Amino acid sequence: MYDIIHSSWRRHLAVLAASTMLSTAAPMPVFADSGTTTTPIKHVVVIFFENESFDHYFATYPNAENPGNEPVFTARGDTPAVNNLQSANLLTNNPNLLQPFRLNRSQAYTCDMDHDYTDEQKAVDGGLMDKFVQATASIGTGCVPSGATVMGYYDGNTVTALWNYAQNFAMSDNSFGSMYGPSSVGAINLVSGQTGHGVMATAFMGGQVTGFVGPSTITSDGDPALDDCGKDAGGTVTGKGTLEVISGKNIGDLLNAKNVT
Repeated sequence: MYDIIHSSWRRHLAVLAASTMLSTAAPMPVFADSGTTTTPIKHVVVIFFENESFDHYFATYPNAENPGNEPVFTARGDTPAVNNLQSANLLTNNPNLLQPFRLNRSQAYTCDMDHDYTDEQKAVDGGLMDKFVQATASIGTGCVPSGATVMGYYDGNTVTALWNYAQNFAMSDNSFGSMYGPSSVGAINLVSGQTGHGVMATAFMGGQVTGFVGPSTITSDGDPALDDCGKDAGGTVTGKGTLEVISGKNIGDLLNAKNVT
């Protein structure tokens, strides 16, 4: 939910990054000049999870509960400690209304938590981080009636593949987003570091954008204008939600300027 990545990019990359959100879980590559290394980085892969916090997947990493008859996860001895619920003593001393708890393998499917712009701000509560149950909990199919599911987390027995990835790649346990809100906001922030450089498309004709209002800040879960898979059916249907056109620079623009694919 609140762990949305935003970062700058350079041509010479020293670390291949793969991790989880925000919220709230979020990967951030670490950069440095490659120099004369014999194994230069050729590709950077960023795994960006939507609508999940870092702690939702890595709350006790690298320590899994390892109950009987479940896949066993044992971390390498050189695995560094990460800043999560375990290291901060927040598993049992948490300021939220309900305490965190481990989701077992029978709870692989849960309902979607509330990740709207205003509600996430209420959950963060001015930095106290203590209103997630009251502001963002859901009680739909796959979630418990008390709203406690928003405090649930998986470990190496339930998201075993992710924990094994974490044993081999860089992971950002202290990357926090500068933006609240749902999928569209997080994706735009991921590639541009801001969401206040766009304009809203207001009218279409023959599949083309013909009207705008802006500049504005995107806070909703709108569709990209002219997206064939969006609610507006590629700009041919009007009145189907907020449609967005981005005019500011993003990672692609910066890479193109340096002739980096």
